Parts: sequence; C-alpha cells; structure tokens
Amino acid sequence: MVLFYKKQDAAQRGKFITFEGGEGAGKSTQIKLLMARLQAAGLECICTREPGGSPGAEVIREVLLSGAVHAHGPEVEAMLFAAARADHIDSVIRPALAAGTWVLCDRFADSSRVYQGEAGVDKQTIENLQRIAVDGVEPDLTLLIDVPAELGLKRVNKRSQDGPDNAPDRFEKDSLETHQRRRQLFLQIARENRERFAVIDGSRHANEVEEQIKKVVSMRFEAELPSSLEYERASLPNAAAKRGGNTPKNNNRGKRRRGRKR
Repeated sequence: MVLFYKKQDAAQRGKFITFEGGEGAGKSTQIKLLMARLQAAGLECICTREPGGSPGAEVIREVLLSGAVHAHGPEVEAMLFAAARADHIDSVIRPALAAGTWVLCDRFADSSRVYQGEAGVDKQTIENLQRIAVDGVEPDLTLLIDVPAELGLKRVNKRSQDGPDNAPDRFEKDSLETHQRRRQLFLQIARENRERFAVIDGSRHANEVEEQIKKVVSMRFEAELPSSLEYERASLPNAAAKRGGNTPKNNNRGKRRRGRKR
C-alpha cells in the first residue's frame, strides 16, 4: 500500500505528474487516457515527454535515441539528457505549471537515475546534473507502471511489426538482463520515495491499469474525476454533437507531434 502526504502547493499552481517504467510498460497509452479523464473533469492539462517535449530537447532526443552518442559513453548521454530536461522545463513545464495547467510527462529525472545509473554513471554525478537541470521543479506524483521485463519486451517486439516508425530504439535493443536490472532500480527508487511514488501493476489489461491510476490520482489530489461511464461519454464529441449536447473543451496544447517515446 502506498501512502501519500499532502504538499503545500500554491492554489493556482498546476499539478505535475510523471510516468515512469521500463520499455513496453504502456506509459504512452495511460498518459493519453488520464489526460482525457482530467479534461472531462474540466481541468486544463497537457501531455509531454522526455527526452524531448520542447524544440531544443527534441533535437537532442533524435541524437540520443538514434544511438549516435552511445559510443561516447554513459556520462555523455547523462549530460545530454540533463541538457534536454533543462530546456524542456524552461520552455514547457515551468510556464504550464505557473499558469495552473496540469502537466503529464512521459519520463523525467527518475529515468536518468535508472538508465544512466544502470550504465555505470556515478550516483552523485547524476544527482548533480539533475539538480541543475530541474532547478527546483519536482513531480507532485510519479506513477511507476511496473511490468516484468519479459512482458515489456514482448510488447515492444509486437509493436515493431506495425512498421518502420515503430522500430526498437537504442535503449529497447538492450539485453533482457539489462531491462531486468532497470526494473529493479525503478522499484528501489519507488521504495525510497514512497511519498511521491505509486507503483501500478502494468501487466493487467489497459482498462484495469487506467482504473488503478484514476484511484491514485483522485486520492493524491482529492480530485473528483468522472466515472468510467461519464468519462467515455465526455470522450465522444461526435456523439454529443448528434444529441445536440455540448462537446468537451478541446485543449490544443495537449496535442504533440507524432512519434514514439522512450
């Protein structure tokens, strides 16, 4: 059981929720589902990702996920991840939170702790880089979608059959043993930060995972989120229009460029 402790946030500040987990955990799917549910509840929110999320960070993302930097060692990768994060925070995350918008982010600093930590970068070096990059911006809640590494890679391989745009990236190609170590590191960080983390069983059906997340978010922020039925109705603007009803507000800021995420 995960216990949450209330933080004293400014009333007007948005909430910052990060999604973490190994490859094939289903983070991308669950972020979209949570965003739709939050919007159905009348909350302003955006989805973003790391590495990337801002023009400058997206350039660094392409370099990192292509594997072009891999030969230069994990320390160089760690520095590039931190540089991308700093630009992302300054350009997107901090302004959105200040405007009262909820920010849902696919990966954040914990991924650097896991991926570069597993690769051998000194823990203090990683923390020093993160302290500079985040500059005081920390998640209000981190949802760790946990799946066995074997299941995650099976999902990745199945997804890769959908076309070249879904080909495994530099990190997805690592060995099963590497993915297993990363999973354990994520779980260790979650145990050490129980006030911030909630561990979600990602091996279940996507609908069950969504319900787990809904319960956690509702409890953590004392938010009244719509039930599944209400949420589904709010997510069908065309049906609402045919009935003559009002369609839910469309948040264009929630849209982002197509492309896969690490």
